[in-house]
Amino acid sequence: MKLRPFKKEDFKKVSNVYAEGIATGIATFETEIPDWKTWNEKYIESCRIVAEIDAEVIGFAVLSQASKRKVYKGVAEVSVYVSDKNHGKGVGEELLKQLIAESEENGFWTLQAVIFSDNLASINLHKKCGFRIVGVRERIGKLKGKWHDNYFLERRSKIIN
Repeated sequence: MKLRPFKKEDFKKVSNVYAEGIATGIATFETEIPDWKTWNEKYIESCRIVAEIDAEVIGFAVLSQASKRKVYKGVAEVSVYVSDKNHGKGVGEELLKQLIAESEENGFWTLQAVIFSDNLASINLHKKCGFRIVGVRERIGKLKGKWHDNYFLERRSKIIN
């Protein structure tokens, strides 16, 4: 497996991985894949990573700005997705560790993750990588007729100045 920076040409393959996440019903409240322009505007350009094997994208990790307010410029939300056939192989952990390293190189001091309470694998992955649960948002969103709780996790950089 190789980790590398995301390129615009990866968007179709990344979209396929994202579609698998959408299909689970516990990875995102999104119900369809955005177009390139929308996706590109949502995610921070400096922290976009793909995992690939033999030129096949099997996962990705990206950051989105937590707020447009200047005081929160170092706070971002994490998104990590791994293709269904590559779950449980350490891909998510490698992506998240690399994303953490790149976030610190780019001046981020807090990373946040908002994870469905049913998505125990993702919650455990984030905890393993230094995130802590700071709260639960009960019945925060309704997807396909079902209410979902979200765990709110954060990780503070060890290099805060």
